[in-house]
Amino acid sequence: MSTVIGAERARVWRALTEAAEVVRWDERVIALEDPASEYPRVGRSVRWRYRLGSIPVVLHEQPLEVVPDSRLRSTVLLGLFRFDETFQLTTEPGDGERTRLTLKLVASNSVPVVGGALDRFAVRRLAAEFIDAKLRAVQKWCETPPPRRRARR
Repeated sequence: MSTVIGAERARVWRALTEAAEVVRWDERVIALEDPASEYPRVGRSVRWRYRLGSIPVVLHEQPLEVVPDSRLRSTVLLGLFRFDETFQLTTEPGDGERTRLTLKLVASNSVPVVGGALDRFAVRRLAAEFIDAKLRAVQKWCETPPPRRRARR
C-alpha cells in the first residue's frame, strides 16, 4: 500500500527515523525503550513501548536494510506477531516536493494466539489496517506545517 505525501523525501525519512518524531505521529508508540544512537542502523535492535489496542506491549525492531531517504526494511516482533516491514520512499514524477511512501508488510499466513490461531484472512485484514493507519499518520504529520512561534515583544 502507498500514499503520496506533500513533503520532500528528506522530511518523510526524518519522520520515519527520528525517535522523537515517531513518538509524536504514531499514536500507538509510547516511547523508545532502548535509546539507540544512530537509529536506524543495520543489525542494531531497538525496543519501543507500544500500545496494541489498550494493551501495553514491547515492539522489537531490527533494521535489516537502511538506505537513507529511500528504504528502511526491518524485522518487527510485536507480542506474538512477527513480520517484515519495508518503507520505500520515491519522489513523485515531476514534483520534487511530493513523496510516494510505500509500506509493505510480510507476515505468516497464520499467527498463533491464546486458544487458537488467526488464519490468513484475519492476518491480511489486520496487516491492511496496520499499514493504512501508519501511512495516514505519517502523511498527516509530514503535511502539517510546524506551529508558528510567537514574536517576542
